Amino acid sequence: MIQIHGVGGGANEPVHDIEKDTALAVVGDVAQDIDPAISKKVLRKIDLYFMPAMLIGYGIVYWDKAILGSATLFGMTTDLALKQVDYSTTPATVDTSRLSWATSVFYFGMLAGLYPMTFVLQKFNLRYVFGPVVLLWAITCAATAGVTSWQGLYVQRFFLGVIESVIPTGFMTIVSSYYTQEEQTLRQAWWFSGVGWFTIIGSALNYGFGQITYGSLKSWQYIYVFAGALTFLFGIWCCSMPNSPVTAWFLTPEERVVAVERLRKGQTGVRCQQIKFDQVKESIMDPKIYLVAIMMAAAYTINGAISGFGPLIVSTFGYDTLDSILFQFPVGGICIIFIPLCGYIPTVIPNTRLPMLIACCLPVIAGCVMIWKSQWGYHPAVPVAGYALTGFFGPVVSLIITIGASNVAGATKKTIMAATTFVAYTVGNIIGPQLIKSSTIDQHYPELWEGMIICYCITIAAAVALYVLLWRENRIRDELDLDEVQRDKIAFDDLTDKQNPFFRYVL
Repeated sequence: MIQIHGVGGGANEPVHDIEKDTALAVVGDVAQDIDPAISKKVLRKIDLYFMPAMLIGYGIVYWDKAILGSATLFGMTTDLALKQVDYSTTPATVDTSRLSWATSVFYFGMLAGLYPMTFVLQKFNLRYVFGPVVLLWAITCAATAGVTSWQGLYVQRFFLGVIESVIPTGFMTIVSSYYTQEEQTLRQAWWFSGVGWFTIIGSALNYGFGQITYGSLKSWQYIYVFAGALTFLFGIWCCSMPNSPVTAWFLTPEERVVAVERLRKGQTGVRCQQIKFDQVKESIMDPKIYLVAIMMAAAYTINGAISGFGPLIVSTFGYDTLDSILFQFPVGGICIIFIPLCGYIPTVIPNTRLPMLIACCLPVIAGCVMIWKSQWGYHPAVPVAGYALTGFFGPVVSLIITIGASNVAGATKKTIMAATTFVAYTVGNIIGPQLIKSSTIDQHYPELWEGMIICYCITIAAAVALYVLLWRENRIRDELDLDEVQRDKIAFDDLTDKQNPFFRYVL
């Protein structure tokens, strides 16, 4: 029988060890029976505290990037010289490369901030990191209204990217610290569905602000000021965020024990604030982290193009400025419906995450083909329908986030997985806008749609490879002769998925 070394002898009392999980402050190394009714009550309390606020928070994250696409229709490109017209040619040519870089430079900032900010989040109390950072984000977002040049916009967006980098990685680790593996898919989907809700809500707000023709500010400036104010309210909530289930102030002491104990079976741990370099080394050598990163980079390339240029692309179909914004509604609707649906299905049909991811890639590919190869004419139906289908990128990315977060254990390794996933996200967002060449509008931006189709084929190939890898690893572990007594003892020892033979990967 295989023994796991480094497991405590037999102490049942809660202990405090900085090298182990904070869960051991309230539970011992022997599993306790918990009342299913109390467990459901605890889960409901956790959902009510985190999910609505996280959905709104990530919706704002998405919206304040997508605002740029609508703001360009309200004079921002002219005011900040983001669009250059060359009248020396016949007909005159338009260069939108400055707008492309204004979109991409945000993600360079995010790229710079992801690893350091995510490790800071692991090392220090959540509320002391999240609260001040989000309040600073609110001020930085509102300050966009004061930018007077394209160079100033570049600087502002770079620092905005650095600040925002901690939000999605923090959300990933919060969900993995409060929910079981089975519950994580739906909860990761809930907060990520903010993309869909704020595609619609944000577009409606942009439409409303776009009709303001009076006052001391331009329409696009009002949008950024309002987004900053909304972000500030979210920041106030972040200042109340507990560090882990062990210190969750919205639970009673008895409920905190239940909140921690119910996570024992999944072997993913709760929270450990010590950064462990052996887990860093293991992460560097783990192929599944790279496969998740490849999927995220390839799948999110479309967002870099759609969020920054979506309304501009639709406006070429013969629709006016405001109507172009409203065509973001179908994209948001698909995200609202299918992101939670793809999060729910694995809770009733196990190991369907990767197959659903592959299935959701197909409508995106179809949508790209429909836009690219159809007639664009005046108010065409086919490219508009194809544009709506690209909204399936939302469930694809949501499932990638879930697969990454659910298939690693160990606090430092979870931190690295979260940061690497969103480093890949930034790479996709940097590449996307650069595929739009204003000189090829008559050919329907062929580089963009060819690039998107290739990227989603890469996503499918990586998903297949990851499925085979995880399936084979689970099969090997199922054949091990393990001492089941040790399962409960090591659940909160902050072991990684590779160190813990009881860990099982979800497909």
